[in-house]
Amino acid sequence: MTSYTIEFVGTGETITCTDKETILSRCLEEGIAQEYSCRVGMCLACSAEIVEGEVTQPAARGLTEQEAENYALTCMARPQSDLKLDRGKYPPSIEGDLADGTNDGAVADD
Repeated sequence: MTSYTIEFVGTGETITCTDKETILSRCLEEGIAQEYSCRVGMCLACSAEIVEGEVTQPAARGLTEQEAENYALTCMARPQSDLKLDRGKYPPSIEGDLADGTNDGAVADD
């Protein structure tokens, strides 16, 4: 089991997370207010942009393959390196809906 440092951009918050834990579970244990809802990789509420580093998130069904390279669903993502994450950043498939006010909570289809 390997531990990695996760820094949340712009917040000054940092946690340590093993490659066997989800980022969300560590945030909750450390008292960090990470948004979430479904906890099964579908709703995208826990999304964070990957600024630096790598995660594995094979069960993150709410992201397209391309989005999974740039965004982590913290409820599913497990670190594979030290990370810098920008919380509250949403992938393009949902960001467009949020910007035009049409998002009803459903994940946009490609």
